[in-house]
Amino acid sequence: MPSSRKGSFKKDNIRIGREFEDLAAQFFSDRHYDILHRNYHAGHREIDLIVQKGNTVVFVEVKSAKTKSMGHPAERVTKKKMANLIKAAQQYLIENKIDDADLRFDVVTFLSGKIEHFPSAFAADEND
Repeated sequence: MPSSRKGSFKKDNIRIGREFEDLAAQFFSDRHYDILHRNYHAGHREIDLIVQKGNTVVFVEVKSAKTKSMGHPAERVTKKKMANLIKAAQQYLIENKIDDADLRFDVVTFLSGKIEHFPSAFAADEND
């Protein structure tokens, strides 16, 4: 029986994650960004949200937590996660033939349901 609980827990986490991604998408939409893609996959790498406003394409990572007991959700965007986001973004740009846009990597967090937006949270060359 424990394995069914584990599967249920994972499904709940995925569902909750999607709900926060929906809220993040609404956050950007309310600020007149176009939603280009949600849950973009490049192999095992994923970008939660890709949005655009004017000539700026923004790759967004969404993180959430009920409390700070494990630290702020933004702290879970590790160097490895940043590197994976950058590689996935490069693939997205190639696939969509985007070569003249300004690029940005944002983090959106939800802590106890409260949204925080960290524009330009890291740079593509930060992991060199």
